[in-house]
Parts: sequence; C-alpha cells; structure tokens
Amino acid sequence: MSAASAADLQQLSGVAPITIRSGKSCVIRMRRACAKALRQTFHEFARCSLRKSAWASAYCAMLRAKGHRFHSAVRALAFKWLRVLFRCWQTRQPYDEARYLQQLRQKKSPLIAFLQPTPNATIH
Repeated sequence: MSAASAADLQQLSGVAPITIRSGKSCVIRMRRACAKALRQTFHEFARCSLRKSAWASAYCAMLRAKGHRFHSAVRALAFKWLRVLFRCWQTRQPYDEARYLQQLRQKKSPLIAFLQPTPNATIH
C-alpha cells in the first residue's frame, strides 16, 4: 500500500487514532492494525523533536496541560509532524522552523501561547 496523502500515511503508520462508535458512546483509541515499526519510528522522531523544535515542545505542553498523558501527546505530535513532513516531501522543500512558526502566528494558533523563545532549527 502506498500513501497518496498525509492522512493515508498517518493511518498506515498507526499514528492516526481510530474512533469506535456504538449507540451513544464514542471511544478514541490507538490504532493497532498498522506497521508497528513505522509507528515507533514516527513516535521516536516526535519525541526527539521536543528538544529541537519550539512548536513541537509547545504543542506537547499544550496537550499535557489539557490532561493528555505523555505518550498520547507524543503520538498527537507525530500526527502533526507527518502532515508537515509529507508537505515538505510533496513540495521538495526542506523543513523551515521559522516559516512554520510564522504560519502559526498568522493563523493565531492557540499554540502560540505555549511557545518559549528558542533558536530556530532547520531539519534537512
């Protein structure tokens, strides 16, 4: 199976959660039927990005403040990173932290409130 979109890659890798609905109940769970090594790779990438990426650590802090557990927050971060990296792959452009932060500020993202001043990073 090949990934034609970021959502396909998120589901294939197991980073995308699965929603189970029955009657009036709705439960969101971690995807079990997936490429587990790929999920682990993106999970570790997201965890390692916490030290180098200002928005990544802010996003994780925001989710933790909302009550998410650490690994749940890291999976959510991996979900976001996959969209970012897929876009970089599509456009054949390297990731630029400063450009991404500028977009967050322009869109008045709630993530801005959790940002701490750190040097800009570029991932090639």
